Amino acid sequence: QVQLVESGGGLVQAGGSLRLSCAASGRTFSGYTMAWFRQAPGKEREFAAGISWNGGSTNYADSVKGRFTISRDNAKNTVYLQMNSLEPKDTAVYYCAGALGYIGYSKRGMQYWGKGTQVTVSS
Repeated sequence: QVQLVESGGGLVQAGGSLRLSCAASGRTFSGYTMAWFRQAPGKEREFAAGISWNGGSTNYADSVKGRFTISRDNAKNTVYLQMNSLEPKDTAVYYCAGALGYIGYSKRGMQYWGKGTQVTVSS
């Protein structure tokens, strides 16, 4: 079992930055593909960014490419999402998710989910 706890959300003005963190319990964190998803009010949960088990590969949704950066520190069992140049359309609950030994970033492929952290971007 892996438990994921997100932090770092909040209210920020357009153009600002936030850094989300996701702390994972368990000993096998380094074997997990990790990803950030987000869900805006009235919309489906969507993929934002993903990172392979060793950080060697990353993937981003087109909507965040060039503005968001995902990274991980396996020694700290933590994955991060640095969000720059935030826009009101980035307002959503951001969820951390992980899957052991999974190649890909499909929502259906994720085994574990955090409870989410709210990000609100004002115009």
